[in-house]
Amino acid sequence: MVIDMKIIDLEDKYLQEYFMCLEEWSDEIKEAGNHKQVWFNKMKDKGLGVKLAVDDKGVAGGMIQYIPIEYSNAEGVDLYFINCIWVHGYKEGRGNFQKMGYGKALLQAAEDDVKKRGAKGMVAWGLSLPFWMKASWFKKNGYSRIDKDGIATLLWKPFTDDAIPPKWIKEKKQPQPIPGKVLVTSFLNGWCPAQNLIRERAKRAVGDLGDKVIYQEIDTFEREELLEWGILDALYIDDQQVRTGPPPSYEKIKKKIIKKLKKLDK
Repeated sequence: MVIDMKIIDLEDKYLQEYFMCLEEWSDEIKEAGNHKQVWFNKMKDKGLGVKLAVDDKGVAGGMIQYIPIEYSNAEGVDLYFINCIWVHGYKEGRGNFQKMGYGKALLQAAEDDVKKRGAKGMVAWGLSLPFWMKASWFKKNGYSRIDKDGIATLLWKPFTDDAIPPKWIKEKKQPQPIPGKVLVTSFLNGWCPAQNLIRERAKRAVGDLGDKVIYQEIDTFEREELLEWGILDALYIDDQQVRTGPPPSYEKIKKKIIKKLKKLDK
């Protein structure tokens, strides 16, 4: 049941909350830097849509952001892509807004918006694991599975008969080790504070470990880079990808790099 809630477009007074995905109360999210703000400033004139679900006191309890698919890690024509939909569910901060219809209302508002923009369908990504961005939730809301990459499923809802199904951009190559060094590579798009947080922690760890560790960053907001690698957001140590969900701590990232360093000395 929806309780005293309305959907609004993003307003200036909510910008900082939006940049922190409604978790501005979290010290951890503050580690993510200003990458999402930079991403927003690049995307705001390129078709980005952001809507918030606010209660009768004006407190934002949920958000959805969506972009033309050509700025995502999927391929398609005349489609929009949902980066994320998030309803705040923690006791901390603004409190728990889940199980009150916020998600469905946000999704419907976004679909209505992109139809007015001339989109032929909406695309989403979902996880097979039972937490954030669940593929099963999108399926319950009329989306069909169309492609898969590991635990990530690509789903869509066509609005017209001539809509062309989307597909994932597949990984094309990985960073290659450098003899005598440990190479830490961060693929960063900027849209997600969780991924931005990982970048900040990895870069700090590299800075603390001396000149045998090299850091490189791939800006995947640049379409050419994304298409060259086929990777949107990720962290690699040499040619091995680090699991980034949930975001690993600074200590865990540093420990993984040290483990690689020790192998250099053998």
